[in-house]
Amino acid sequence: MNRKDIIRKYKESPPPAGVYRVRNNVNGKSFLGSAPNLSGKLNSQRFQLELGSHRHRELQKDWNEFGATAFTFEILDQLEPSDEPDYNPAEDLRVLLDMWKDKLKSAGEILYH
Repeated sequence: MNRKDIIRKYKESPPPAGVYRVRNNVNGKSFLGSAPNLSGKLNSQRFQLELGSHRHRELQKDWNEFGATAFTFEILDQLEPSDEPDYNPAEDLRVLLDMWKDKLKSAGEILYH
């Protein structure tokens, strides 16, 4: 493949959608979310925390107290890309997020509310 073909293919590929976690490694709490663009959402979460403007006050408070090195950002699960042109992943993401919340709670993990 030449450079133009690689760029075209990249632009035509949908970004990975799925469930992510921001984990506080000091107190063990996890913030879960889902997004149709995981890398973009994880970047957004980190940026908001660094600016002190995250919508989740408790997570922001812990970030301010413990610092960035106390947190890990990870992708927990991804949806398989759909071949359907009008596919909207919103409902699948909601179900996947609920499954992960249940799974982590049953394993004894504490989630930010």
